[in-house]
Amino acid sequence: MGVDITLKAADGNSIGGYHAKPEGKPRGAVVVVQEIFGVNAHIKEVCDLYAKLGYEAIAPAFFDRVQKGVDLGYTPADIEIGRGLMTKMDWDKVVQDVQAAIDQLKGAGKVGIVGYCWGGTVAWVAACRANGLSAASCYYGGGVLNFVAEKAKCPVIMHFGDKDKGIPVENVEKIKAALPGVPVYRYAEADHGFSCDHRATFHPKSALLAMARTTEFFVKNIG
Repeated sequence: MGVDITLKAADGNSIGGYHAKPEGKPRGAVVVVQEIFGVNAHIKEVCDLYAKLGYEAIAPAFFDRVQKGVDLGYTPADIEIGRGLMTKMDWDKVVQDVQAAIDQLKGAGKVGIVGYCWGGTVAWVAACRANGLSAASCYYGGGVLNFVAEKAKCPVIMHFGDKDKGIPVENVEKIKAALPGVPVYRYAEADHGFSCDHRATFHPKSALLAMARTTEFFVKNIG
């Protein structure tokens, strides 16, 4: 459904991306933020899903700043590569790339953002620093804890799995305590990556509930 595009950030740097449009007039738009695995098949499927729901969607290829065309799977080796790439990312530039996607989507109406894993943290930081977002849904963004002193410019919701060893429940509770205005949903049966049906940790029940909450949230705040 979607096509490959190029996004140009304020610093003049260009990155790739995946762009999916709905049939007919968009009800709004969504920036889809990758996990540490790049703009892979799963992230493209997420964009296509939002397009089917009536939203114009773009997934920026953030890792293009350090390595072009990253498209990883979910093996232990892929995870190590993805983690290495993640450590090379500069937050100011990440926000510039989010902003480039927002600006590209403005013609579709109000713009939201959804992010997974590393992208969950990106979605929170973008909600605080980028301009033009109307809603943000953050999935298992453990790094949010490092940015709880920042203030979101738009409504935000978050999703975490209680079985996620990489994001202990204690950390989730710290995020909840630090961000009293942000609904933080915990999924008792879910592990990290529970929303991704390409991963062994996919948990359909939790994924459906989180998606229902996200779509309801987007309908309310985007259209």
